[in-house]
Amino acid sequence: MLEATSLLFTQKMPTPNLFAHPFALPAFKINATKQQQSSELEPQNDNKPDDRNELLTEKAGGEEVDFGWLPAFPHVLTASMSSLVIILGGAFIGSISCGSLVDKLGCRRTFQLDTIPLILGAIISAQAHSLDEILSGRFLVGIGIGVNTVLVPIYISEVAPTKYRGSLGTFSQIGTCLGIIASLCLAIPSENDPHWWRIMLYIASVPGFLLALGMQFAVDSPRWLCKAGRIDDAKKVISNLWGPLEVDKAIEEFQSVIRNDGADLDSSWLELLQEPHSRVALIGGALFILQQFAGINGVLYFSSLTFRDVGITSSAIASLYVGLTNFAGALCASYLMDKQGRQVLLVASYLGMAVAMFVVAGAISFPIDAEISTNLSILGTIMYIFTFAIGAGPVTGLIIPELSSSRTRGKILGFSFSVHWVFNFLVGLFFLEMVEKFGVAPVYAGFGGISLLAAAFAYYFIVETKGRSLEEIEMSLNSSYQGRNK
Repeated sequence: MLEATSLLFTQKMPTPNLFAHPFALPAFKINATKQQQSSELEPQNDNKPDDRNELLTEKAGGEEVDFGWLPAFPHVLTASMSSLVIILGGAFIGSISCGSLVDKLGCRRTFQLDTIPLILGAIISAQAHSLDEILSGRFLVGIGIGVNTVLVPIYISEVAPTKYRGSLGTFSQIGTCLGIIASLCLAIPSENDPHWWRIMLYIASVPGFLLALGMQFAVDSPRWLCKAGRIDDAKKVISNLWGPLEVDKAIEEFQSVIRNDGADLDSSWLELLQEPHSRVALIGGALFILQQFAGINGVLYFSSLTFRDVGITSSAIASLYVGLTNFAGALCASYLMDKQGRQVLLVASYLGMAVAMFVVAGAISFPIDAEISTNLSILGTIMYIFTFAIGAGPVTGLIIPELSSSRTRGKILGFSFSVHWVFNFLVGLFFLEMVEKFGVAPVYAGFGGISLLAAAFAYYFIVETKGRSLEEIEMSLNSSYQGRNK
């Protein structure tokens, strides 16, 4: 979503006849022929308004549209792109470095350490008086986001009871949706108050303080405690979280896996080149590549234009509706995750996204009636976001730590999310260029095709993990363990 927002104004300026459909891509150009004709045919008049200012004002639908912002646009775009690159660069570094931190410190202490760049980055950005200060703050926030995206699924998967691990795993997606909705609500006053952005950035530091305080009362992962040799602490955590009857069985499974993998806390990145770790790492990277190429950020970008066509002119309000749809889908995923299973939800989600993309592409390519076409576009957009939130969003982050071994879980998650940030940036960078070159309908049809490919990938390569402990899954995937027990 970051890249879609930062590239919002890289389109070309719309001409009046393009306002009829929400998905018509406008073109930001001033007619050079018109400029030349004006200079040749009209006499010079010192009392006449500046020709350049006249050219920056045109009629659209009977109303004047001011293009006075256009000369400053390249400079603003450069600054926006710099901020985007800085944030995603920080997120990449945070994700790739998180694996080693969580191996040595455990999730709880790493969470608390991670609050430092989150808090400092928000405060530095809020107090910034130059572009360099803003970019420094955004870089720190990016590092914090990168660490968090890896930590959250690891921690939830390792402390949640097996029976409820899927439902509890979706809380990450639900929390993200609530955070987006809250930030959008907070952003509404910024449309009238030019200084509100500083207050918003100060508010952005509050979750970091709450996280640092909350983790002081949270427990360490019993699996990490067992690897660290703190067996008594692990038993106490298991008894409190899973019940006293689960203690002996869980400790036995933990120690069995540790004997197979090795007792040292820190794993090596080179181990990701060995089976079965390499297979899981490739699946994790492929899932995130397919997720990004399925077009979620492009659809979020054009969703504001879709809602504008039915009278919702505020981008914040339009984004709020999108956030509520995402939230509703995440709630459904929470209910279905441990009932239907990860693989079923992932396949169904991508199939639903494909259908939604083909509906929108058809509405654009074969507009029988303007109103029907618009309604189909809105329906397809809402359906796409909802089905994404049911499977492709939450399952991707949940299934990777479930398939990973206890020894390399942090490294595999770090690698997978680093791939995510790279392709998140690349899709955002080239999305509008592809739309301008090929049109919206072909690009959306391409998203639908990739969604079908993702559904096939999930069907053939994803192992169902519902109702199985992490140790059971690891033992079933590790041929060396199976061979030793034959």
